[in-house]
Parts: sequence; C-alpha cells; structure tokens
Amino acid sequence: MRKLGAWIALLLLAGLGCGSVSPLAAPDTGSVVVDSDSAFALLRRVRGFYLRLAERRFNSLETYRDFITRSHFRTPELFLDYYADLAEALGNAHFEQERPDEVEIESFLFEDSLTAQVQVRFRGEDSRPLRPGHVDLLRVDRWEWADGTWWIRPGRVSETLPVVPVH
Repeated sequence: MRKLGAWIALLLLAGLGCGSVSPLAAPDTGSVVVDSDSAFALLRRVRGFYLRLAERRFNSLETYRDFITRSHFRTPELFLDYYADLAEALGNAHFEQERPDEVEIESFLFEDSLTAQVQVRFRGEDSRPLRPGHVDLLRVDRWEWADGTWWIRPGRVSETLPVVPVH
C-alpha cells in the first residue's frame, strides 16, 4: 500500500509539469521515491506559497511585509534574499509594475527525501513601450524539509531560466 501511495504521488506531481516546459533533469544519483505524505505536504505548501505571489506587486511595502509569504522561510534573512532576487528578476524581465498576473507550478523534482526542486513560471504584462503582450519568467527554487515542514531555501538552486517572450 505504501508503494502504491508513492506512485500516486509521483504521477500527481509529474502531471503538474505537462505544459510546454521540459521537466527538470534527474539528479546524477537517479530517481528518488518519496512517501506520499511527504509529497502531498510539499504540494500543499508550494501551492500556498506561489498562489500568494500571483497578482502581487513586488515593488510595494504590502507584499514585502506580508507575514504569510514570510512564513515560508526559516529566517527573515532568507526571506529578504529571496524577495530581493525575485523582485530584481521580475524587473529585469520587464513585468509591468513588477507584478506577475499568473504563477504556475511547472514541475517538481525530489533530489532526496528531504530536498526538492520546484520549477515555476511567472507570467505578466510586458512593461516596455510599444511591446504589447506578455512576458514570462521561469525559476527553479529549492525546498527543504526541516522541523516538520517544507521551507523554501533561496540561493542554492534558485535560479532564473531564460524564456523567450510571448507576444
């Protein structure tokens, strides 16, 4: 029964990546099977965090002071690192008002039972003059299990991947 739950979790998480983005590359050590409770706990925590980021301006104090968003980080310093990096990436990608309209979880990859990579797509209006349409930002964030919950861990894997603008 435990193996069945793990396979169901794996299929559920694999289904999230059925978009136009290629899935994350498997670790050199090969595939990792995690128990379904851990996978579903990650799914709930990740969805709650990224859905909170949709339609939020990253150049505003309201978003910066949001205690729910901050609660996904083990320390205030880790939140500040992530927030600064994401705000800069949204600005560099020309998001209007540094605000993603949509945030979509593309795929998950468990490095081991305590660490996962999450690939996320941010989509918003293009802020450049005479360039109607949308811009996309694709990121890979690392999440770690500690103290009975999943925490986002900026700086180790968090990276912005190149995406061709959509018009």
